[in-house]
Amino acid sequence: MAFQTIWKFLSTMNISLVLMMIYLITVFSTAIMVIREKRDPVKTSTWVLILILLPIIGLIFYIFFGQYHRKEKIFNRKGLRDLEQIEKLSQSQVVKFNKPYQKNSPTIANNLSIITLLLNNSKSLLTEYNEIEIYQDGKEAFDSIIEVLRSAKSTIHIEFYIVSDDKIGNSIKDILIQKARSGVEVRLAFDDVGSWSLSKKYVKSLKEAGVKVHPFMEVKFPLLTSKANYRNHRKIIVVDGKVGFIGGMNIADRYIEGNKELGPWRDTMIKLQGEAVQSLQVIFLVDWYFVTGKIISDRNKYFPEQNVQTYHPIQITASGPDSDWSSIMQAFFLAITKAKHHIYIASPYFVPNESILTALKTASLSGVDVRIILPGKSDSTVVYWSSLSYVSELIEAGIKVYLYQHGFNHSKILMIDGSFSSVGSANMDIRSFEDNFEIAAIIYDEQITSFLEKSFLSDLAKSKLVTDAEWSLRSHKNNLKESVARLFSPLF
Repeated sequence: MAFQTIWKFLSTMNISLVLMMIYLITVFSTAIMVIREKRDPVKTSTWVLILILLPIIGLIFYIFFGQYHRKEKIFNRKGLRDLEQIEKLSQSQVVKFNKPYQKNSPTIANNLSIITLLLNNSKSLLTEYNEIEIYQDGKEAFDSIIEVLRSAKSTIHIEFYIVSDDKIGNSIKDILIQKARSGVEVRLAFDDVGSWSLSKKYVKSLKEAGVKVHPFMEVKFPLLTSKANYRNHRKIIVVDGKVGFIGGMNIADRYIEGNKELGPWRDTMIKLQGEAVQSLQVIFLVDWYFVTGKIISDRNKYFPEQNVQTYHPIQITASGPDSDWSSIMQAFFLAITKAKHHIYIASPYFVPNESILTALKTASLSGVDVRIILPGKSDSTVVYWSSLSYVSELIEAGIKVYLYQHGFNHSKILMIDGSFSSVGSANMDIRSFEDNFEIAAIIYDEQITSFLEKSFLSDLAKSKLVTDAEWSLRSHKNNLKESVARLFSPLF
């Protein structure tokens, strides 16, 4: 009996030892794999630390959220560049690209290096003749969107991170159903994680009316994969190939009514007419190919002639795991390093990578007026504290940091020297730069940039300037929250 007891004990020990060895080999092998990916050193160190300190949880998180797919090209769109409609569009825009040089446009001359960068890193071709309307009020934005949707004659293409089953979501749904039944081609793509709460009934009613509806990168057990971390954060509407919308607003009532916790939501959306709409259309069709595997190639229908004569130069650029480079981040970095007078930034989630952070501090230390509006309160607790963890070093570098007090500022805008501005879906954070599918309108225009800058300065009056003396007196508890959140910030 004693011998059997000892044998059982040794057997148990052996099994435990074997399992422990297998586990340790798995964890350290994963850590080595993370190191060999040669990604950002800070992000690599964070993942290795998590894998060691939180072995089981860390390994699960890495499998689902940590793998670096940009280098694997599993989302690569190179093969789509030869599609007929994209190739023809690219050829026509290449011809137009040279015209601004002949026009001696100051804004083009001042931003020529950025234009060239975006041409090379994302094939984002310059468009010249565009009309732009800016909306920073949710009701006005959605009133305009609804008006344009109701006027649709041939096609409606919609792509959003969040589509909500609420008042504005149902108003838009009813229009899409009506249009589909009248013969308009309607396509809707929504992110499967961002629109997690969207009901099956909502989607079913659209499909029954003839609307083509597809989730982006569906995530559900047992199909949960390592691609769950890569979400489509873009906001795009294209109607009849002639009118487009792009910006930071999702389809949800809170952008119109606000909510109890945060109050009014401040955000920016722009309406486009002209050549830039064709660029929006290209990006939508590429994304549609990803979710359906179907190529849409009727150029005459989806890329009609544009008759806009207003001169507002724009590049529409998209970035994400489907692109070879972090094109939006690179454009922001170059624009910041070129700044001579001022840099204005509003971002709801401010978790910059080392390159952007260094560029901002360097610009400020060299005499550029750098001002950043962050939320005074946020819908994401961990990211909020992580954002605040950067305040001390920003202030130390002479950057003016403001906390927005009139609700929640969800705008993602960047304005530099009165001639460069960006409006889109990308936050000033690592997730937008590396993991999410994002889109931005890069605008080289004094009139539009001036409007955005005046609006920004108006928002400063609704914000609280953070002083060094006041910030140094914040509680130890808040300081600890910032430090812990900062530790994990490379993963956000």
